[in-house]
Amino acid sequence: MEAYRTAYVYVRNTFAGTLKETDAGYSFLYNPAYVADKTATAVSLTLPMQEGEYTSKTLFAFFDGLIPEGWLLDMVSHNWKIDRKDRFGLLLVACKDPIGNVQIKEVRE
Repeated sequence: MEAYRTAYVYVRNTFAGTLKETDAGYSFLYNPAYVADKTATAVSLTLPMQEGEYTSKTLFAFFDGLIPEGWLLDMVSHNWKIDRKDRFGLLLVACKDPIGNVQIKEVRE
């Protein structure tokens, strides 16, 4: 499956996995080095650490929940000219420095 867009997921500034938007929906795959790290924690309770890939026809609820709501969503959508229905696009621009320990980046560091 070819990815349209890719987001790199970090937990406490450590690369944890890759979230992809594909023609079939979405996929999330943990970084093998992250899974092997005994001190690492899961991105969310709904995405426990595993070696296999998670797939979904819709954006995973955890990642969708990181996107701002209300007036902040309006501001993000307006300033970056991203349709409110483009949840993956909103995730990429609005979740680079969120509250909490999970960050979404467009480029792997």
